[in-house]
Amino acid sequence: MGTLSPSDLRQNSSEKVVVVMVPFPAQGHLNQLLHLSRLITNHGLPVHYVTTATHSRQAKIRVHGWDPLTATNIHFHELSSLPSFLSPPPNPNKNENFPTHLQPSFNASTLLRRPVADLLRSLSNVYDRVIVIHDSLMSYVVQDFISLPNAESYAFHSVSACTLFFFIWERMGKPFGIESDFIKDLPSIDGCFSLEFVKFVHAQHEYTKFSTGKIYNTSYVIEKPFLDFLARDEISKGKTQWALGPFNPITAEEQSVHDSLKWLDKQDENSILYISFGTTTSFTEEQIREIATGLDKMKQKFIWVLREADRGDIFEVDIVNSVNRSEKMIENAASGGNGLIVRDWAPQLEILKHPATGGFLSHCGWNSCMESISMGVPIAAWPMHSDQPRNAFLVSKILGIGLVVRDWDKRDELVSSEIVKMAVKRLMGSKEGDEMRRRAAEMGGKLRRSVDEGGDGIGTAQLDSFVAHITR
Repeated sequence: MGTLSPSDLRQNSSEKVVVVMVPFPAQGHLNQLLHLSRLITNHGLPVHYVTTATHSRQAKIRVHGWDPLTATNIHFHELSSLPSFLSPPPNPNKNENFPTHLQPSFNASTLLRRPVADLLRSLSNVYDRVIVIHDSLMSYVVQDFISLPNAESYAFHSVSACTLFFFIWERMGKPFGIESDFIKDLPSIDGCFSLEFVKFVHAQHEYTKFSTGKIYNTSYVIEKPFLDFLARDEISKGKTQWALGPFNPITAEEQSVHDSLKWLDKQDENSILYISFGTTTSFTEEQIREIATGLDKMKQKFIWVLREADRGDIFEVDIVNSVNRSEKMIENAASGGNGLIVRDWAPQLEILKHPATGGFLSHCGWNSCMESISMGVPIAAWPMHSDQPRNAFLVSKILGIGLVVRDWDKRDELVSSEIVKMAVKRLMGSKEGDEMRRRAAEMGGKLRRSVDEGGDGIGTAQLDSFVAHITR
């Protein structure tokens, strides 16, 4: 549907507070704030989820673990879509892995400022308080809330507390010391971002100063030291923070009988390696061959989600049929029932929850990390760009629930089939891997209990505190 009229904005006269979600138009960002919308509405507050018609559709059809169409208190504002020609197809053979093909769409997102401002003004006229929760990369778009006397904003940071802390700490010239020897293993951010994206981020930061506080999709269960660092006055500048994660459902509801789930039902416990490298990067044909060969050498059973990277408009091309490379190698790896190749959108939460899944070969995007941790599955990290190298550092060096397949310092080198084979063997066929699985299961249990009303309530208390604050 389109933007609601003022008369439709307040369906319940007893509601005094409304929440407006403004996600960044990329899959990992859209998904997180849609999950958070569910959590907020569970507390009885109406949520208006605001993005383009294309990205609204994308978020709804790809969400895991629940059905947004059944959430009666989430109102989708589907603004005019940005021109699809702004986003060229991905090029797997380019020199850098950062999704520069999406940059035109990122830049075009600033055009949403006016329609978002119009919506905020309409809501301001019918609610006592308007709460804007926006992706930190949409700070420019929501800036007009400051002209409304009854509106306030909260910046959502889509990365781990570890990644965000080190980024800020280093940018500030390391304003305080850290007593730990693990920093020597911290990957650099060289090669993580394109220069154009860095400029885009810096332009957004100019407007984050208007926010009242910060929200993270993480938990004190897994990132307490880094959340404590972020809360220090030198870093926080007096702004309150809330760790409301995990945003994703902790008990994923099976939405459909996907082929991958039916196949998993026939497999032994902890026997399957789930492989997915996210939505923003395409591998070269040569790298696909090396991965397939490594899996074949190990005779490792797997589910591999093999798709091209997203364009700005995922509905513009037939993504399902767009990957037709290295078929022979892939078929060899999957022969004899050892593997299943998924060309379409996979139910990742349900796959990770399944008892047959024993490991996750992942790009280490924060969405995937949180989903894997919450389901108690260890990670073989293959970081590509952005926050992923430091998420991999957190998973492997700090939490001890994973290992690194591709060393970030060697990111420009081909990962050989032998390296793939040895990494898979460590995770899926060794005592070291068994210990990672034990720790991951233990951490996942603690994380789930933290947001379970019958558990210790750390995460529940954080969400309750945030809702109490915005409804004060």
